[in-house]
Amino acid sequence: MAVRRRRRGAAAPPEPPARSGRRPCRLSGRRAGAAMGRAALLPLLLVATAGRAGVSAAGGPEVHSLRGSWRLGNGNGSVVLRGEVPGCVHTALHRRGLIQDPYYRFNDVMYRWISLDNWTYSRTFKTPFDIRKWQKVNLVFEGVDTVAQILINNITLGRTDNMFNRYSFDITSVIKEVNFVEVRFLSAVSYAAEQSRCHKAYSIPPACPPPVQKGECHANFIRKEQCSFSWDWGPSFPTQGIWKDVRIEAYNHYHLIYFSLTPFFVKSAQQWSLEIESIFDVVSSKPIAGLVTVNIPKLQTQQTFSVKLQPGEGSIVLLVNINKSSAVEAWWPNGHGKQTGYNMTTTFIMEAGYQIEKFSKAYFRTVELVQEPIPGSPGLSFYFKINGRPIFIKGSNWIPADSFQDRVTYDTLWLLLKSAADANMNALRVWGGGVYEQDEFYNICDEIGIMVRRLKSHPSIILWSGNNENEAAIASNWFSIPYADREVYIKDYVLLYVKNIREIVLTEDKSRPFIASSPTNGLESVKEGWLSQNPYDTHYGDTHFYDYSNDCWNWTVYPKTRFASEYGFQSWPSFSTIEKVSSTEDWSYTSNFSLHRQHHENGNDQMLQQIGHHFKLPQSTDPIKKFKDTIYLTQVMQAQCIKTETEFYRFSQSEIIKGEGHTMGALYWQLNDIWQAPSWASLEYGGKWKLLHYFAQNFFAPLLPVAYEDKGVLYVYGVSDLHADRKLTLRVIVHAWSSLEPVCTLAKDGVTVKAQSAVLIYKESINNLLERCRNCTRKSCVITFCLVGEGGLQSPTNHHFLSSLKDAVGLEKTHLSASVSQRDDVYIFVLQTTAIAPFVSLDVGRIKGRFSDNGFLMTEKKKVVVFYPWEPTSVEELEESLTLTSLVDVV
Repeated sequence: MAVRRRRRGAAAPPEPPARSGRRPCRLSGRRAGAAMGRAALLPLLLVATAGRAGVSAAGGPEVHSLRGSWRLGNGNGSVVLRGEVPGCVHTALHRRGLIQDPYYRFNDVMYRWISLDNWTYSRTFKTPFDIRKWQKVNLVFEGVDTVAQILINNITLGRTDNMFNRYSFDITSVIKEVNFVEVRFLSAVSYAAEQSRCHKAYSIPPACPPPVQKGECHANFIRKEQCSFSWDWGPSFPTQGIWKDVRIEAYNHYHLIYFSLTPFFVKSAQQWSLEIESIFDVVSSKPIAGLVTVNIPKLQTQQTFSVKLQPGEGSIVLLVNINKSSAVEAWWPNGHGKQTGYNMTTTFIMEAGYQIEKFSKAYFRTVELVQEPIPGSPGLSFYFKINGRPIFIKGSNWIPADSFQDRVTYDTLWLLLKSAADANMNALRVWGGGVYEQDEFYNICDEIGIMVRRLKSHPSIILWSGNNENEAAIASNWFSIPYADREVYIKDYVLLYVKNIREIVLTEDKSRPFIASSPTNGLESVKEGWLSQNPYDTHYGDTHFYDYSNDCWNWTVYPKTRFASEYGFQSWPSFSTIEKVSSTEDWSYTSNFSLHRQHHENGNDQMLQQIGHHFKLPQSTDPIKKFKDTIYLTQVMQAQCIKTETEFYRFSQSEIIKGEGHTMGALYWQLNDIWQAPSWASLEYGGKWKLLHYFAQNFFAPLLPVAYEDKGVLYVYGVSDLHADRKLTLRVIVHAWSSLEPVCTLAKDGVTVKAQSAVLIYKESINNLLERCRNCTRKSCVITFCLVGEGGLQSPTNHHFLSSLKDAVGLEKTHLSASVSQRDDVYIFVLQTTAIAPFVSLDVGRIKGRFSDNGFLMTEKKKVVVFYPWEPTSVEELEESLTLTSLVDVV
């Protein structure tokens, strides 16, 4: 069995943003922290999307944004410019033309000086209201990255040291008609190094990233996006800046700071209820009484509550019972139903001051993480039930979409998340070394049915996880901690993730499960004192699995786990994506640029080794053709590898073999890219689909036949996410590589594929099959198959190779051609081939959009593919940009 390797260091996700503006208390004495990371929460998202909640308040607070152009200067005043807020130093310098694109060539290293300097943002603003009319005025920063001193009119208001917290400063006594505000940053790199030097109790590994990552040290000593100090898929850009909104808030009497709603289904009453939590800052010295009315018109639900707000900051929690005579439509993950949401208005009418109306969207769904004994297997199950229905989790892992968060727009997020949903994904695991994503991210997930986890009001969020890989890092001793010191790390691990984070999360949010780490053995880890001996045990919880040396087509190397939450293989992004950040001399697989861009040790060689198992390596004497051919083959290899592994996890969902199985989740690493470089992603920086993402559309399809071989026997499983059993026909076609005419076909009627399961539907020895199909041998033939039902129900066509393609006999050089025409908002590509063409790739260079299918095995003379543009284009542009490649074009 292959070794379960970690792909990268452990990352602890950041703690949730503080709701109030008060700064969290610091722990005195020794840092409470697990050896390898800081507190963090990993959301698991179910894909779906929602509208924004809004507030209107008659006679309410004055809110004045300080967004826009600020003065920005470095430590010694030698660099001064205008910088946009929200924003960061790097993007400000780039916009003003003072630096090139930070992603161009070797600029991540060339521009290291920016992160090592101490920058200051400042601006003057006129107070847009009469100060005397207001009892309280606050200066609110939604996000400061990261270590800074905040001043107004030369008076220090406080300091920040957490990128993920919201900071609110009372400026009632210091605000004037004209004000000067300053944010003096300290280099995050210097701060982290100093924090490390000051910490004497015990070492906090890893001190530095591996040299191949070209990163900065001691990231685990700062509450900042961990991957900004580098990672094995991303550059080191430890940014400084005011990365979210900043504003002045003035109010009298009381002010609504935070609002959330959480649905519950009360089984005993067979009724839905909503828990509404509101946090207020009450300025007056006496309690304020009033009425709160909650109205959900579509559910004929209206309730009024009498409330009393106490002076200071405090919360009120209201329980709204949904009218039993109203049929509540639940929120479902992508592929399992609608993402219904209900408009809701909450009105606060208090005896003093103004009326507040809060507009929000209420979603109703339940989530359970089921861990219970399985007949015939040691250990426990590990799967999710949404609205009482077990759901096979299909998806990927999300990382930050850019090193510079101010460049991540709503459109950026929509494109990436919609691409996940379009590939039949229903979940994303938000990786813990990034950022707490903006609200738009979770709104989109609510809307399109993608399951994840963050703010309570979002149905898309289904799970909290305390950290990424820290349990495994201690259990497997990744950082060579002496055995005598182990107890110190274990004690602090439990203190941080269990006694602090877990208790706080479960107090704040009773509507979702929490696991202390991922991977974990779940309840078994709890039983073993929160640290299991082997967090990769396939009989419990979730596992991560990486193996780059064994042949990825060999399904026996994969763990028959309960839930695969990370696994993957690297590839290079398209030439058109690389071209933007490189120059001609870089266009070789062994160039300095290609080595520089690879942040995973031996990554480029590992890809060639994996390609070599089944394909001939490019030998072209034209260096640019050789580079493009190699890029193409890395994408073919990655797609085929992850297809094989994912299909293994999907067909393992309904069986127990030697005590292993009942796999109920497959989340490959990783969905998206942070820059243009080789990585595990299926979506390139900018959103272009790699071949893997096209394959994912098929291997995550709701109905899919999956084939594998064992001891010379071909097994075909029918895998279904459909909610009802289906009687279908299995069509198996055997082709010789040398002919577009099938050698033989088989139609097996009356095949029952059970709802939400994987069942064996066909079995035959390869020798028998080849005998039936005339002169076929393993090397000369290929098998394709699909499932067809009534009412147009059809699975994607799948394939099974009987030998490595480098050994295939009869593959001919084909002539591929395409005609392009426009139909409404889409473009139709009609492809023609003169011979069977494996892994046909359509590439339209820099034109943004995606195809309906790509990377396919073309076994018919003609195939129609649709192109969905993401920006205006034309038939002429597409024809000019189109490159058609198949495996036989690689020489």
